[in-house]
Amino acid sequence: MEQYHMEALRVAKQVARIIALALDLDANFFDKPELLGDPIATLRLLHYEGQVSNPAGGVYGAGAHSDYGLITLLATDDVVGLQICKDRNAQPQVWEYVEPLKGGFIVNLGDMLERWSNCIFRSTLHRVVLDGRERYSIAFFVEPSHECLVECLPTCKSEENPPKFPPVTCAAYLLQRYKDTHADLSSYSKQQT
Repeated sequence: MEQYHMEALRVAKQVARIIALALDLDANFFDKPELLGDPIATLRLLHYEGQVSNPAGGVYGAGAHSDYGLITLLATDDVVGLQICKDRNAQPQVWEYVEPLKGGFIVNLGDMLERWSNCIFRSTLHRVVLDGRERYSIAFFVEPSHECLVECLPTCKSEENPPKFPPVTCAAYLLQRYKDTHADLSSYSKQQT
């Protein structure tokens, strides 16, 4: 797992170089120590049991969400299940399956990249819909260091397109996202006593 983590981080840094070039930045922009020089990189092994999802009934392997960080690399088995929504504001939302990519990664763009790029890049809204077969995947979440200041990149703003988000440290941003999405269970534990 340590070897996999090291290799996945190497790939993530290569993807970040492509993103930097796409944003008219120096290819090594994200290599700075406060960015991906000393990143937060978390590996999560995922197993979806052989259940059947029912989107009409709100039953999913994983409900619709976007990832908080910069990018997520996803390695999957050969069982289809990941769906993406290219336009989160469309009504109704249109979901498309992403075919498993043997020997490769699926790259999900995160909310932090959306902030940094001033919405030039949009985070990937995704979910997992199961068909009754077991499914395995490995998610590798990549964020900059806690101290990194996430603010609109210089090539992503102009007079016509001012920054849409205030600057925030990576730590403060992630902490707020966790608070926003995870239930406060303190009232539950008080009821149990």
